[in-house]
Amino acid sequence: MSPNSTNGIITIPSLHTVDQTVEKLKSLLQAKAVTLFAIIDHSGEAEKAGLQMPPTKLLIFGNPKGGTPLMLAAPSVAIDLPLKILVAESSDGKVTVSYNAPEYLQQRHQIPADLLQNIAVAATLAAKAAE
Repeated sequence: MSPNSTNGIITIPSLHTVDQTVEKLKSLLQAKAVTLFAIIDHSGEAEKAGLQMPPTKLLIFGNPKGGTPLMLAAPSVAIDLPLKILVAESSDGKVTVSYNAPEYLQQRHQIPADLLQNIAVAATLAAKAAE
């Protein structure tokens, strides 16, 4: 899939529920020794506030070995790090996985081409979790 030309977000369908997709992502991150900093349960927090929304969770993750060279080369990228993957269910029950396109972040922050692979991991993780 290609990024949306206006916002740089790539969204792919998941074959699993939100919770199953999140669990797959957690396992993939652990296997790659990538730190999972937080899972933000937007729908859970909405419910606590007396509101309803379909299951929606944001995973925030990273690795200083990958992120530090990026921030040294392009300090503004720190605003988009750690990396994030959004897993959400639409009102019609379809689950999607979304992330910032690495090329979009590269252009946004003028990241050198040789460091692109440091942020491309989100695409690989999203694809594996969705299958």
